[in-house]
This record gives sequence, structure tokens and C-alpha cells, in this order.
Amino acid sequence: MTEGIANPFIGTALGSACVLFMKKQLSRSLQRALTCFAGGVMVAASIWSLLIPAMNQSDDRGRRAFLPAFIGFRLGILFLLLLDKIIPHLHMNSGQAEGLKIKAKKTTMMALDVTLHNICSL
Repeated sequence: MTEGIANPFIGTALGSACVLFMKKQLSRSLQRALTCFAGGVMVAASIWSLLIPAMNQSDDRGRRAFLPAFIGFRLGILFLLLLDKIIPHLHMNSGQAEGLKIKAKKTTMMALDVTLHNICSL
């Protein structure tokens, strides 16, 4: 395994192990704080690793060449917000689902959530 693949794998494995073995010991506020931190890391990764390099690559193409990257980024955000409204999902410690009202079990909603995550990871 190369270093480029090993580091994310190890980080993901350690993070999931912490959740698996410590989930009953973490307070609700700490769980929320960690979720917010993870979301912030993902937003930062999107901006620093995707958006800014795309805009830098367009520097030599004129003054407004950054617009396709910026507009694409914004459209991606709007698309994810739309999916959040459409796809049924549960939030932590919530008994009521958000999204379209369907009669689905928690496992079905989890499968839809994993599918959404995989779409977002493309």
C-alpha cells in the first residue's frame, strides 16, 4: 500500500474504531462537536484541495476564468441541499425522518444515506 492510500485508510479506520468502541461513553454535546469538526474538515478539504487549485489553473485564461469553478462549486452545494430535502434520513437522536415522507425502516434510510454519501464522494 502506498503512503497516499495508507494515510486516509488508517485515519478512517481509527476514527471508525473510536466511534465503534466509545459511542456509549461520549456525551451528546461531544458527539455534536465532533460531527461539526468533521463537517468543517470536509468543507476545508473541498475548498483547499478542489476549488482553489481549479481557480489557480485558470489564472492564465483571463480575468473571469475562475467563474466555471466557482459556479460549479455553488451548483454542487445547491444539488446537495436539494438531495437533503428529498432523500429520507434520520438525524442523531431523532425519531422523525426528514425528507420525503415514505414508510421505510431505519436500515433503508441508512442505505439511502450511504448512497448519498457515495454520490457526494465522486
